[in-house]
Amino acid sequence: MSPMGIRLSPLGLGLFCLLGVGVIYHLYAGVISNHIAAFRQRRTVDLRDLLAVSVEAALLGGTEVKKVRDENSLNEKSKGKTKEGATELLTTGDLQSHRKMFNLISNTFPEVTVNSEEHDNTLDKSAAWSRKIPADILEKVEGGRDVLAESVTVWIDPLDATQEYTENLVKFVTTMVCVAVDGKPVIGVIHVPFTGFTAWAFVGQGSNMRARSSYSVSTPKAIVSRSHSGKVKSFVQDAFGNSTTIIEAGGAGYKVLSLLEMPSSETVPMDQADVYIHVTFIKKWDICAGAALLSALGGHMTTLKGEDIDYSGTALNKGGLVASVGVDHKALVEKLPEWDPEKH
Repeated sequence: MSPMGIRLSPLGLGLFCLLGVGVIYHLYAGVISNHIAAFRQRRTVDLRDLLAVSVEAALLGGTEVKKVRDENSLNEKSKGKTKEGATELLTTGDLQSHRKMFNLISNTFPEVTVNSEEHDNTLDKSAAWSRKIPADILEKVEGGRDVLAESVTVWIDPLDATQEYTENLVKFVTTMVCVAVDGKPVIGVIHVPFTGFTAWAFVGQGSNMRARSSYSVSTPKAIVSRSHSGKVKSFVQDAFGNSTTIIEAGGAGYKVLSLLEMPSSETVPMDQADVYIHVTFIKKWDICAGAALLSALGGHMTTLKGEDIDYSGTALNKGGLVASVGVDHKALVEKLPEWDPEKH
C-alpha cells in the first residue's frame, strides 16, 4: 500500500517498464544500427593498399637482411630442428627484417591477422606506410578492392633461405609477403634483397612477372630443397625417370622464381626449372607468396595429392607440395608416386 492509500499493481508496473524499454529501443535502435554499420565499414581492407604495403614491407626487410650480411653481424643460433633433423637457424638479419615487416603491416592494418616466421616482442608503433603505391601497381590494379578484414590472413617470411644466408649463398635469399582471403592466396610479393628485384602478383588483377614460353613435362627439370630435401631425389626419379635433372636450391621463394621468366634487366643468373617439388613438411609463410604468384599466372601449387592448400589457420602444411605453371598440373600430379610426408 502506498502512502496515499493507492495500491501499485505488479502487473501494471511491469507493463509500464516494458513500455519504457520499448520507447527507448525505438529511440536508439537507429543510432545503434548506424554505429554497428560504421564499425563494420571500418573493418574492411583495400587489397591494392595492402599490396603496396606488402611490397614496401618486403623492401624494408630486405634492406635489413642485406645490411646484416654485408656487415657480417649475423650472430646465428639454432632455434630447433626440423622433423628430418635439419637445424633451423636464426640470425640478426631474420629478427631485424621481421621487426620492420611485421610492425609496418600491423600498424597500417591493425585489424588484420599477421603471421610471421619469427617472433619478437619489440614493437615499433612509429613504423608507418609511406602511402606510396608503385607505378606498375597503379597501372595494373584497380583500387577499391575491399574485403572484410576478418577474412584476411597475412603470411610473412622475413628471411627465406636462412641456411644459405649463413653460407653467403645470397642469390637464394628472399623476403616474402602473402595475403590470403578466406584461405586462398590472393597477393604475393617476393623480394630479392641482393639484387633489388621484387616480384609481385594480385590474382585476377595483374603481375610484373610472366611464365616462360615453354616447359618440359616428360623429363622436367625439378627444383628441390638443398637443406631440407628428405628423400625428394628418389621421389622425383620414381616419377620422371633417372634422367631427370634435379636442381638443388635454397629458399621456397627462389624456387618459385625459377619457374618464371625473369626480366632481362636481372643480370644475376637464376636456375630455370619446370617443376618445384617438396616432400616434407613446410610452413605456409614459406610458400604462400609463391602460390599467389603462380595462381595469378595460371599456375598451381598443391599438395603432392593435388589438393589445394588452405592458407588460414595453422602454419604447417603437412602434404608436401608440387608447383608448376604453363603445364597440365593434374597430369603432372598423376605422375607422382604415392607418398605420405607424415610417414617419412
